[in-house]
Amino acid sequence: MIADIDRLRRAFDEAELHADTEALDALLAADFRSIGERGYVLDKAQWIGKFADFGYTSLDSTDVEVAFYGHAAIVRCVQRSASTWRGQDMALTVRVSQTWIQLPEGWRLAGLQFSTLDNA
Repeated sequence: MIADIDRLRRAFDEAELHADTEALDALLAADFRSIGERGYVLDKAQWIGKFADFGYTSLDSTDVEVAFYGHAAIVRCVQRSASTWRGQDMALTVRVSQTWIQLPEGWRLAGLQFSTLDNA
């Protein structure tokens, strides 16, 4: 089961990297919430909609840990990314926590939280 969750995490990273909004729509739970490194909260529509002004040029996840809890799984990792937002280049290193839940239609990402790390 842990391998299945890690496969979903990689699919989510690929969808993010390529701004594949259809794949993101399929992977995110209806009540998905993301908590950003500055405390802001985005729902599913807002998260998918961010790609109108935002795009990754690179996204790499390392130090991946997956913990499985029956109908829920927690993924923790470090992400290094380069991106553009409204024409402005950005580079971030963040610790990420993903909460995956098993629903009747399959596993979905229900929660995502970021904490900024030094880029060093």
